[in-house]
Amino acid sequence: MEKTEKELHKFGLIGRNISYSFSRGYFAKKFDQLGLDDHSYVNFDIPSIDEFKNLISNTENLKGLNVTIPYKQEVIPFLDELDSAAAKIGAVNTIKIEGNNLKGYNTDAYGFHKSLEPLLKTHHKKALVLGTGGASKAITYVLNNLGIVSTLVSRSSMLNGLTYDQLTKNVIENHLLIINCTPLGTYPETDKKPNIPYQHIGQNHLFFDLIYNPEKTTFLRMGEERGATILNGYKMLEFQAEKAWEIWNE
Repeated sequence: MEKTEKELHKFGLIGRNISYSFSRGYFAKKFDQLGLDDHSYVNFDIPSIDEFKNLISNTENLKGLNVTIPYKQEVIPFLDELDSAAAKIGAVNTIKIEGNNLKGYNTDAYGFHKSLEPLLKTHHKKALVLGTGGASKAITYVLNNLGIVSTLVSRSSMLNGLTYDQLTKNVIENHLLIINCTPLGTYPETDKKPNIPYQHIGQNHLFFDLIYNPEKTTFLRMGEERGATILNGYKMLEFQAEKAWEIWNE
């Protein structure tokens, strides 16, 4: 049923090709449970970050936004200020709007930390972070705070990182935490997976996939088949969504 009263508190998600989004359903349910009839959450699917200014100017009563692929870094020049953690990470996934002031935050880091920490063992001293986008920046920030040495893995060579071709048996066996920050395996292309040597995975490995749809990606399934502990990104999303809600209501 459409709302008949004015939506005084509008929130939303900006990204590209985001019809699958977790956030809209999550916040719609939250608003319903809290009886917030004057709150709404909208997907702003924009082909270019250049449309961001018009979106802000033309959307009445906009109080906050979430940001997803591919705009977590691209949105930063459009903001008036950054939270200290978001500035250190170099990526934003939450924006608080007060009048004409737009302030960027990163709740990915909070969500990842909260969901990962219960599964960490003493042998999880080194991590491979697959992918180099905005999400990976939050992941490496958290790992550094936890005292876990992280190495980025990319398709092309990079300073202080590895390419997939450099993932030898020794590298895999010495990095017992492996985190997928790429979109490989996301529905509907569920057969895709990061190109790592899965034959060297063992029961001491922990696989974390930021993807939540499907619930068990090919990456996670192949880790599980070799005895690894696995976790998808759903709990991380719940934690980061609740943190965003807290920021918007501060």
